[in-house]
Amino acid sequence: MFEDAENFADIFRGGLPYLLIALPVILICSANPVLASSEFSVQRMSQFDVNGVSYGCRASALSLEAKSLYTWSTGRHCVVAKLQDISIEQFREIRQKAGGLVILLPKNVSAMTFEEKEHLNLLEQSMLSQANSIPIYFSPYNEELERVISDVTRTSSINNDGKAQRSSAAAELFASISANGYQVIVSGASHTASKNSKIPIIQGELAATSKILKQVENGGEANSKLPLIIIAAHLNTFGLYNEYPLNADAAVLLTLADVFSKLHNTPNAVPKYRLLFLLTESGTLLNFQGVKKWLDENVQLQEDIVSITGTLIAAKATTNIKDENVDFVLCLDTITQALNAEAGSLYMHVSKPPKEGTAMNEFFKLLKINAAQYENITVDGVHKKINLADQLVAWEHERFSMKRLPAFTISALKSPKEPIRSTIFKDSEERIIEQTRLHAKIIAESLAHYIYGIQEPSEIFADKLQIHHKMIKFYMQLKSALHNNDLKNAFEKYLKNVKIMYDKPDTRDPDFMLYDGQEARLNVYHVKPAVFDLFLTIIICAYLASVYFFIQYFPAMYDTVCKLTKAQTQVTQSNSNNTKSKLN
Repeated sequence: MFEDAENFADIFRGGLPYLLIALPVILICSANPVLASSEFSVQRMSQFDVNGVSYGCRASALSLEAKSLYTWSTGRHCVVAKLQDISIEQFREIRQKAGGLVILLPKNVSAMTFEEKEHLNLLEQSMLSQANSIPIYFSPYNEELERVISDVTRTSSINNDGKAQRSSAAAELFASISANGYQVIVSGASHTASKNSKIPIIQGELAATSKILKQVENGGEANSKLPLIIIAAHLNTFGLYNEYPLNADAAVLLTLADVFSKLHNTPNAVPKYRLLFLLTESGTLLNFQGVKKWLDENVQLQEDIVSITGTLIAAKATTNIKDENVDFVLCLDTITQALNAEAGSLYMHVSKPPKEGTAMNEFFKLLKINAAQYENITVDGVHKKINLADQLVAWEHERFSMKRLPAFTISALKSPKEPIRSTIFKDSEERIIEQTRLHAKIIAESLAHYIYGIQEPSEIFADKLQIHHKMIKFYMQLKSALHNNDLKNAFEKYLKNVKIMYDKPDTRDPDFMLYDGQEARLNVYHVKPAVFDLFLTIIICAYLASVYFFIQYFPAMYDTVCKLTKAQTQVTQSNSNNTKSKLN
């Protein structure tokens, strides 16, 4: 019998038992403990450079454990939260210490209170005011992602409440092991410099017809002698992320081109003015780079030439646009507030107060008179000197003023630093369209009164020339000239001499730079925490070690058991014999 047992023990001295025992355990325990997964479309925070200074998000790779606003602690955590729940102080701490940030956008911004909208604007401004070294992604409102955020926040709340009740380290460790978590991974994103970084600049002109030209001397040169008014605006193509902000300024510019083109086609109503419409696709965020390029191409400013003795040889002079009898340049900037778009005030921003009798002063008076006819909107003048030491200009008209062109900006904002100026969020569409239509009406009437020399308030754009809501709504939906030809077609429909030029960054010292990699896919996995993997590894190692030592020392254990069994048998037999002898 013992010989058979010895042969049985020899089986465990080979490697096969180890494989038979260890392999099933490894296969069972090595599976990734993922309970569920979800996928979302996200937008990376905008990334751009202006004058060598970086702004926006500078990273894209993301594969971290998801934590709430209140439980993250290290760079190994990615914070997932709703935008309206993040304070400016929390964001600053996250951008410095966390590993990433995923933000769920509000479901309905227009339904928020005034204070909540103000908070969004301030937070936007803080996010875009400097470079952020961590990946930051935005997701449109999604119920599934909202559930994930709620689950992460609820789990952290339960854990925090439990900590107060747990009195031992063992209980704390068990709670950490038994908890569930989320892993966030972003794929398909990069942040390389765009090879198509360029800013479209489009211009068109409304000039007097041949009938008017005949009334001016020198025939063929008559058109160039007519006074010129430049109307400038910009089309924003991105904001906090890759989405079109409210482009009410571009809509007003195209509306003015529409209605004034009808005036030019009306008998006996053609004004003795030329109107030049200029639209660039670079606003506040890109420091009005498009206007700078256009001015560099159309206005050459020469410095005073002085001899070695100090004698003036040639005074400052300008060419091209400056020689074309420019009355003033009218710039449009945030003509309608994207949030809280209520009827209120308009502001005329200037770099130098206009003198009495100048064209700018006359237009300002007409603007005040006509604005008062519509919902008693007030118009105030705001004077701000140009700071030549600052690389960033406050208003678009400052670009023109630097070239000694009389220019001003009409805006619904009193200060260029108001955070709502570059917001990506929008109020209700009906309110925005009505406010934009009203402001377009005021500007159009004021401009027409100035062109025709009418001092008393009267309605010129009525009946067939009426500015209506459909017109404004259509122009607000126009996209970049890089995406389609709708913008160019709109210019060519109403204007003449339409030209498109592009401003591309210099290869050595670029004034601006745009980046690719805005679209991405966010994968959220419901997983066990990392401490669970550590605990599982320890358990598996301990189990395999016990199996190994049991098999390795099984013969010795078997011999010991056999000896103990044999000794016990001998003792039992001896006791039995003694008992029998006593009975005999």
